[in-house]
Amino acid sequence: MLRFCILFILLGLAQALSASSYYSPQTPFKTSHKPADLPQLNPTHSFWIDSLGANPLADEGSTGTLTDAADVCIIGSGITGVSAAYHLANTVKSERFPVPHQGTKVRAVILEAREFCSGATGRNGGNLTPYEFFSFNKIQSLFGHEAALRFYAVEDYSVAEMVRIAKESGWADEVDLVEGGHLNVMLTESDLSELQEDFASAIAAGRNVNASWLSREEMNATFGTYNWGVRTPGYNLWPLKFVTQLFKQSLKITPQLDLRLHTHTPVTSISPANSASPSVHRWTLTTPRGSVYCSSVLHATNGYASHLLPHMAGPSGIVPVREQVVAIRAAAPPEVLSTTSWLGNEGYWFPRPLEPSKSTPLVILGGARSAAGPPFEVDTTDDSVINGNVGIVLRNFLPEMFPGLYAPGQEPEAEWTGIMGFTSLDIPFVGPVLSSHSSTPPNLNIATLYKGQFISAGYAGHGMPRAFACAEVVVQMILDEFTGTEWISPAWFPKPFLTWVRDDEN
Repeated sequence: MLRFCILFILLGLAQALSASSYYSPQTPFKTSHKPADLPQLNPTHSFWIDSLGANPLADEGSTGTLTDAADVCIIGSGITGVSAAYHLANTVKSERFPVPHQGTKVRAVILEAREFCSGATGRNGGNLTPYEFFSFNKIQSLFGHEAALRFYAVEDYSVAEMVRIAKESGWADEVDLVEGGHLNVMLTESDLSELQEDFASAIAAGRNVNASWLSREEMNATFGTYNWGVRTPGYNLWPLKFVTQLFKQSLKITPQLDLRLHTHTPVTSISPANSASPSVHRWTLTTPRGSVYCSSVLHATNGYASHLLPHMAGPSGIVPVREQVVAIRAAAPPEVLSTTSWLGNEGYWFPRPLEPSKSTPLVILGGARSAAGPPFEVDTTDDSVINGNVGIVLRNFLPEMFPGLYAPGQEPEAEWTGIMGFTSLDIPFVGPVLSSHSSTPPNLNIATLYKGQFISAGYAGHGMPRAFACAEVVVQMILDEFTGTEWISPAWFPKPFLTWVRDDEN
């Protein structure tokens, strides 16, 4: 039967808009599962987006002439959409992507409903943490040995590439990239035992695990909390600034790519191109500013995907889920708090780099969705409101976890919500858009209902360490369709992520 993974939502264990865990199916309540709405026009103010000067591309391309046609149209300007543009630029530079007409450029356009990067990427918890072994037994039981190892390999690859690009391009400091590591906190012996079993199974399966275990006494002496911990590699960063720099870099890669961005240009529908369009363009994207003719379309819309793809609403597709985050000032200096990112007890958090005029850092903290009560923020795309009950729990979270390091009753300096996209298997859809699932790869060169449309979405709250690599895969598929080449999976990519490999019966 269909697995809509609600227990995770019931427990409120969302580890970030950029982190997630695997969980068991349970359906104690029903929600509408209607197609997603367009993003709200008046969202809550995210620290990442609304800090002064943080979003120079906020309104880019929102006025003036709308791009009339493109070879590749990307819907969404978050980490997936901009990563896709980056990978596309590299394929064009390598002369693998065919120029449609001799003497012209490959044309690509990113269409964004609101400000640049105003969805989950601009509203998440700021973590860039690849999983080392968490939930290994669950993943292996669901998907098998080889796929389980690739679940971690895709994140290793994605994060390593993002860090490499930022460092080699010279803007790692500009995007506040910090290699602070990651600490998973365990409050009970049961939690500790489960993680230890995952750790042992991952090693037995052949994964080279990088982890160090800390006793309660070590955690208390070092970090001021009397709980068990396990430390793994991890980063934190300013997600919007990273995506901004990646977009700017994509513009410079090759003059053979004409890449454009239109913000405040929501795509309201997609239909087969009419007779007025050039023959090479298969789809018409309708926006309030006019139509854009496209040869290939990439849905990089995550929790909003079912707005344009209604058949993907509900548990067999992508379900939007709201998450809440605060930016709250610590009462201790950075050397006491460290630069580590954390996960535990319904929360995820990390101290930001210290601002010049401050003596204590701002901490980004999210989670506590169980405090919302049924239906636990499921099936909503409204990020214009704050849940008061969740806010109360978030305000009390850190003072209770770290007595003396955070002031009780401290009000956040910012509080916001964002929309994640969950799937029944807690894994993304990557590949051609299909009207129904199949156990065999689709022939990209055979006409289908959605031929030329692709998707990379539904990251289940763990998009930051996955989306860059998933976008690379889907761009390669777009290229292979253009050239009539058979797509070959990278060695690090998990087969279950593919749109035609879904096992909802497990």
